[in-house]
Amino acid sequence: MRRTDPEGHGPVRYGPPLPDDGLPVLPESAAVLAAAAGRSESEPIGGGPALLEAACGYWARRGLPTEPERAVAGPGAPALLLALTFAIGGDVLVPRPCAAWWAPYARLLGRPVFHVPTPAECGGVPDPYALLETVRRVRAEGGDPRLLVLSVADDPTATVAPPETLHETLEAATGEGLHLVSDETWRDTVHSPHDTVLLSPAEMLPEQVTVVTDLAGAHLPPGWPAAVARFPAGEDGDGIHARVLDVLTALGARVAGPVALAAGYALTEPEPVTARVTAAVRLHARVAAAAHAAAVGAGALARPPQAGRHLYVDLAPLRAGLSSHGVGDAQDLEDFLAARLGMPAPGGHRFGDDLQALRVRLSTGPLLAGTEGERAECITSPAPLELPHVQRALIHLKSVFDDLRDDAQRWEPPR
Repeated sequence: MRRTDPEGHGPVRYGPPLPDDGLPVLPESAAVLAAAAGRSESEPIGGGPALLEAACGYWARRGLPTEPERAVAGPGAPALLLALTFAIGGDVLVPRPCAAWWAPYARLLGRPVFHVPTPAECGGVPDPYALLETVRRVRAEGGDPRLLVLSVADDPTATVAPPETLHETLEAATGEGLHLVSDETWRDTVHSPHDTVLLSPAEMLPEQVTVVTDLAGAHLPPGWPAAVARFPAGEDGDGIHARVLDVLTALGARVAGPVALAAGYALTEPEPVTARVTAAVRLHARVAAAAHAAAVGAGALARPPQAGRHLYVDLAPLRAGLSSHGVGDAQDLEDFLAARLGMPAPGGHRFGDDLQALRVRLSTGPLLAGTEGERAECITSPAPLELPHVQRALIHLKSVFDDLRDDAQRWEPPR
């Protein structure tokens, strides 16, 4: 991840990648990929029949029945979102903060991007009243808002939007004629699936929502780029589907042949895949909870993580101590914490947040880093937080936050 412009901390051009899971590749998936290494033919643009059938089965098991002609596959979710942004046209609305890769593709196409504040209880979806006000203002200024991108299981905030909040936002969006793209990359990484209700916007509005899922969220390593998109039924959905295929064709954006076979295998969800996903989610939930406790115990602010492999932390209460280290904004904080923690700590400005706000996204994957054997042990251990290399990483994380708390108390002005 490259730094922003050091002179004045200018526009962010290089965002952080999707958080890695810090675990070895699932052997069964590796075997499928290796067996396909001799495959010479290329995967068709938009995905071949086997991959699309597997994607349709995946969605059907989640209450979203889908026909293959309403699905496409691409080499990662960014390629699909770029194609969707072009196909739908108009200005783009996103929550603040949002996934780092959403906005750059709209800007690449010359489309204005408007960030909308999120409600207090979650990230990933705009506050409905703020959304209505933003649409009104954009139109009053001559803009043409058409597309809203949102995420029920969110990167970067690691929250899951409650159904009632989501419903209010969708009502506001559809009332204004917006098409919705639901990024569901992290939907299979909910930490407490029995206690957390996750609804796809496509379940509520089946004819107005396109679903995009990057398989790097739960099913494939980030180095094997593959994603799938599900389009709504009806004439509008057919038109978007056709234009997306046009864009993917123009870009030559096809899934690599061996990766397509591995993606199809993962999407059919055989027992080895489901067992790994379940174990990995449980592991990252424990690590995220420990990281959250370390951060809030030192006085920082963070919503309890509910999904994914990350944690969004607001260090505004520790600003006095951070100022003594020359930290004045999110880019300074990113540089400072990355050096102190020895792991990436992308600032909130990379997710569309205010540069002056002292917020960062921390990932749980680096806290599992170790030898191949140590990483493999994480997935099988009944007490992964007690493994020596994980314990060392968490102790170091806690000590860094505790030092920041002590610095803040030392530099607080007398009352």
